[in-house]
Amino acid sequence: MGPGVTGQTSSGDGHEKADSILASGTQSPSSERHYTVAEIAAMWNLGKDTVRRMFQSEPEILVLGDSNPRRQRRSYKTLRIPESVVERVHLKYSLYS
Repeated sequence: MGPGVTGQTSSGDGHEKADSILASGTQSPSSERHYTVAEIAAMWNLGKDTVRRMFQSEPEILVLGDSNPRRQRRSYKTLRIPESVVERVHLKYSLYS
């Protein structure tokens, strides 16, 4: 081996950083598991309304639904909450954090 060569091989394609991130288990927000309000309510033994209130101001949650309903009725919104947000909120409300 020549000077400065450590014996480690590299593909030289510039993807070493991306490969190390993927190897560490970090996922992009779009590919991680998303929970429904009902799933979190069941896991934490809470009511759905309580879970909605806990997550309503959290960033990174998906809110699906019509924000401007055409009628005077209640607007329905569906929440999808990424696993990383669930873990963050659980830690925030934990007694031992």
